[in-house]
Amino acid sequence: MEIKTISTDVLIIGSGGAGARAAIEVDNAGLKATIVSKGLSFRSGCTGMAEGGYNAVFKTVDKDDSIDAHIHDTLKGGSFLNDEELVKILVSESPKRLIDLENYGALFDRQESGEIDQRPFGGQTYRRTCYQGDRTGAELLNALKEEIIRRDIECIEEVMITSLVTDDDQVIGATGLDLKDSNLIYFKAKSTILASGGAGQLYPVTSNTFQKNGDGFAIAYKAGAKLIDMEQVQFHPTGMVAPESKKGVLVTEAVRAEGGKLLNKDGERFMSKYAPEKMELATRDVVARSIYQEIIEGRGSEHNGVYLDISHLDDDYIDEKLETMVLQFDNVGIDIKSEPIEVAPTAHHFMGGLKINADASTSLANLFGAGEVCGGVHGANRLGGNALADTQVFGKIAGESASKACEGTEIKTNDEQVQKEAERIESLIKKGSIKPYAFKENIKKLMWEKVAIIRDEETLNEALKEIQQMKEELPNLDVSDKKQYNDQLVNALEVINMVEICTLVIKSAILRRESRGAHFRSDFPETNDEWKKSIVFNNNKIEFEAR
Repeated sequence: MEIKTISTDVLIIGSGGAGARAAIEVDNAGLKATIVSKGLSFRSGCTGMAEGGYNAVFKTVDKDDSIDAHIHDTLKGGSFLNDEELVKILVSESPKRLIDLENYGALFDRQESGEIDQRPFGGQTYRRTCYQGDRTGAELLNALKEEIIRRDIECIEEVMITSLVTDDDQVIGATGLDLKDSNLIYFKAKSTILASGGAGQLYPVTSNTFQKNGDGFAIAYKAGAKLIDMEQVQFHPTGMVAPESKKGVLVTEAVRAEGGKLLNKDGERFMSKYAPEKMELATRDVVARSIYQEIIEGRGSEHNGVYLDISHLDDDYIDEKLETMVLQFDNVGIDIKSEPIEVAPTAHHFMGGLKINADASTSLANLFGAGEVCGGVHGANRLGGNALADTQVFGKIAGESASKACEGTEIKTNDEQVQKEAERIESLIKKGSIKPYAFKENIKKLMWEKVAIIRDEETLNEALKEIQQMKEELPNLDVSDKKQYNDQLVNALEVINMVEICTLVIKSAILRRESRGAHFRSDFPETNDEWKKSIVFNNNKIEFEAR
């Protein structure tokens, strides 16, 4: 295996909203930033798919909104498992970062007065979600991309980062598999920012891009970084259920924010039973479980979902506010202006992840994190609209901190560790009895059946036993030897990471013997004050951090 070397000041893993914002800040510091993407630059992450909006306290619609109200809503929505310091930073910095986006060229919807418009989202006391129709994430990411192009920041695409390179407890770079020729790239860096997104692809039904297998969690954990709240996996209440090829594709919360009603097969607006005050705009964990309950009790739709209806709204209003949704369903022969659509929960967002401090630093020196790969900000349940804000607030902070870490830091090398990684990857190329893709499908099936929306001790223990058996079968993967895009090798590397992360998710879910936010235990359905603490994994050790 050839090993190519690339040196930079700050290595940024991921080209979504967090990674792109971090790169701009590194450039502002006069340093060289290198963005590496597993897929195509700016197109392999989830930021561009985020439709509904960006939360910021501007008070342009509801004058009584406040920073304190946004903090309270975020903490309450996260079942008070959030790191309160990170929440305060998110909320106080969010408006400034939206103004940055406008300076980069992003356009947000305006009221007739010219002030920015704001819509309601689940779990909010006041309307504070800024938006651009139902394509907010795409608007945000396009502006960031244009700014990065304007600044001529280096972007390297189609490279899967396989490990962080360390010197004692300091990160000094990373290794990446070049998907175009299956050779290894050794990235030497003074500091590194992990902005690789989440792990929706641990489940068969997900809104995430196919690159989101949790690689960032795995490489950070293997390098010795702390991971937090890994049991907290958000299932967005509304993903497409039909046709099969579109299963899991997101149906934005904006549909409900603009007046969409959830109905079961009997035409009953069932959220009145589960959340009579907030109805369809209850927090996502509540709405997802409510839909799940309707389905398993036999009141689901034809394709095992429920109905979401906006046909009572004016056609022109739908075209203006929900243009992407109109086109998305028109492509499969459904007119959302005249007929209800079928939806069901889809694996969406990891609230857990890399444990970061207020300056986006981690437990490893010179490793920083931003975006969905990090835990602590959203607690046990993320409010819609807070994720895009998260990418910008902590992307900027990570960029600033990583730049400061470069001061007085020389580029170090660990050729021995890089060579071992090359040998590990090469050792996977051999005849075996299990196809990596089939292995991946078995992992997803296990997670969907036993570690999804409703959990209990018996099935979680079964899942842990099964995933441990799967780990023993990893040496039996069948990987062909080819230099061009080797999908079997990529899948093999991914399933190794997936097994590691699934193990942590399951163990954490077993430990949390209560229900809190997105983690619902049918055998422990109540929220217990004794469990107002985060579960932290580090080098196979488990710690608890009180909130």
